Amino acid sequence: MNLINEKAIDDYVKKFNFKQILIIPAILLAVSLLILAYTTITSPTHSPVELGMEFQGGMAMIFDSAKTPEQLKGDFSAYPVIQAREYGGGDRKLLQFGPMKESDITEVTKKINSEYSNSDLEIRQMGEVVSQALQGQALRAILFSFLGMGIVVFLIFRTFVPSVAVVISAFADIVFAAAMMDVFGIALSLGTVAALLMLIGYSVDTDILLTTRLLKRKGELSEKIKDAMKTGMTMTLTTLAALIALFLVSSGSFLVSTFTRIDIIRDISVVLIFGLIADIINTWMTNVGILKWYLEKGGTVEKRVEKPKKRRQAT
Repeated sequence: MNLINEKAIDDYVKKFNFKQILIIPAILLAVSLLILAYTTITSPTHSPVELGMEFQGGMAMIFDSAKTPEQLKGDFSAYPVIQAREYGGGDRKLLQFGPMKESDITEVTKKINSEYSNSDLEIRQMGEVVSQALQGQALRAILFSFLGMGIVVFLIFRTFVPSVAVVISAFADIVFAAAMMDVFGIALSLGTVAALLMLIGYSVDTDILLTTRLLKRKGELSEKIKDAMKTGMTMTLTTLAALIALFLVSSGSFLVSTFTRIDIIRDISVVLIFGLIADIINTWMTNVGILKWYLEKGGTVEKRVEKPKKRRQAT
């Protein structure tokens, strides 16, 4: 089965110019930045994405309740409820609270024990000092990853425009994935930070594939773009299929009640799915558009010098 429509790729490469190709990625990046800006302004923590308990401290209580998450939020509205959601299938619910005084923690615990006496209560707590340290470490990890990626890309290509195109594409992938985390209510946790770091690596992988094919191979420009697209799209689509399967399995309680819901795996798969969708747009529109413009304007292409073959000496 051929996943790639070669005729569609051929039409795309030949019919669209630099400005037309960049319209959709530019709109997508602008909308993503607006979502992150709105979340930063309206969030109590002034963070562009909702922070999980690992990064802002607080307490999570897991118990059985037939009530909906929204009803539970209303019941505990007197306390700093950050989120309420299903947990692990069945009637299991998770209530996450921000930092509270010891007296408030005692009151919440008594309230749950009295109103849900048959529930197997689990309590998870994270100190505010530890959370702030983790938050700083996560931010440094992402920044150093981008810095390292930029340095490696410049060392590989040693040309300004193609190197910047790779960095811009990877940045746009991360911004879109973070914006979708806000839209779908996925908090920034240690798992989703790992997903964002993986996304940086995958984004650079497809961008370097494209840039290497266009700058270091001989042939007509449109043919090199088509060849790179067929390889890169096949890679991305097969990875997307695997991530969708992972999401369905980790969210199995929605489909089959006996399945266990694995929230951390579900969140990681969602972040990567949106990141790869953005990667398709940014690699094969943003990066292709910039490189096409660069090469058509006389950008340098590495030329391979073939060494003459040595003649065999006559015996």
